[in-house]
Amino acid sequence: MRSFYLSLFILVFTFSFGQEENTTGTKTEQNETIQKSESLHEKQRRNEVSFEFLGLVDGRSIFGYERSFGDHWSAKIGGGSKSKEGLFNISGIDRERLKTGDINYSGFSFYLEGRYYLEKFQHGRAIGFYFGLYAKNTSFQSDIDGTYINSAGEDFNFLFDTDISVFSAGFMLGYKLPVGKRFAFDFLIAGPGTAKYGFDIKNKSDPLPDEFFDDLNDALEELGLLDLINSDFDFTIKDSRSAFNTVNFRYAISLTYNF
Repeated sequence: MRSFYLSLFILVFTFSFGQEENTTGTKTEQNETIQKSESLHEKQRRNEVSFEFLGLVDGRSIFGYERSFGDHWSAKIGGGSKSKEGLFNISGIDRERLKTGDINYSGFSFYLEGRYYLEKFQHGRAIGFYFGLYAKNTSFQSDIDGTYINSAGEDFNFLFDTDISVFSAGFMLGYKLPVGKRFAFDFLIAGPGTAKYGFDIKNKSDPLPDEFFDDLNDALEELGLLDLINSDFDFTIKDSRSAFNTVNFRYAISLTYNF
């Protein structure tokens, strides 16, 4: 009888130990699987946000989001606003009979990019040299206001509201320099393309003499602003519109964060 109980005890102990060992092994395998999954998730950092700090020079705040896919491709979308305040403004007209405030503008811009990186992505992160295509749409508002004295010595106040639209598209070449594990500097080195400009200028002033428009156009031509708009464009008594195509160059320096 004693031998029976001893055998039964050994059998139960062996079974229990085996169950505990099996449970421990199962838990270990589960933990290893979770760790591998977490490690894989940590490495596949295909998302990136950016801020174009070079745009602060003229009052722009441009943000972007980039998503990489595959081994070399990525897509980026971005946009932001421009305030009238910037480090650089276009000086106003200061003539004996014609004076204006500084010429500035504000508005919004939106862009799309498709990129191809020469280096294979490391765990989904896009760095190194790249090239691609871009399309950008910009809408600005500006105004020209000031005072004018005609040849008879009469004083006039004037105001012109201007809506400016720009659609550009072209090629781009750049380099993304990693700084640590998460941050990078994105240098859009060259972005040659074409742009279509549209201007809609509305006269918000009381009736102005014809000689005012002659003096205003002469002053803007001396500043080189009419060449930027359209060399054939003139301010007139009536509201004016102008549209033209020209060569466009795009560049940017951004700080990015990868996650």
